[in-house]
Amino acid sequence: MPYQSHAAGIKFETKALQTVVAVLAFVPVAAGLAGIVLGPRFLGVEEPWPVDLDSHVRFLSGVFLVVGLAWYSCIPKIARRTRLFRLLAAMTIAGGFARFLSFGLHGAPSAGHLYGLVAELVLVPLLVIWQARIAALRYGAARPRGLYS
Repeated sequence: MPYQSHAAGIKFETKALQTVVAVLAFVPVAAGLAGIVLGPRFLGVEEPWPVDLDSHVRFLSGVFLVVGLAWYSCIPKIARRTRLFRLLAAMTIAGGFARFLSFGLHGAPSAGHLYGLVAELVLVPLLVIWQARIAALRYGAARPRGLYS
């Protein structure tokens, strides 16, 4: 009976992580699509804007969209997707550090970007720890061994 309780707890915790990732991954998917379709207008910039700005925003929006979709690809077998999960987390955290640099150089961004900053530098690292815990519980790994483990 204790084994069933432990297994049920792992299953519940896995579903909870999958749900949180699904909710959070919606942000880069939606923002990526909006940036692709609207270009800099998505950020409240009025036309005319430099062509290079339009190109850059749409390119990065495409990258953002694919990162969000890649987060979704982790969900079905989230305990086994450690390498991809950590790579996506590293990309997201790196973006958060870049956003933090902008904050330091130019001041606080809009509320949506502040939410992004918190998600990138606080929530995503916590998700990495949570995913590692679930992987260890499900597959008996003693501890995560590195970014690509």
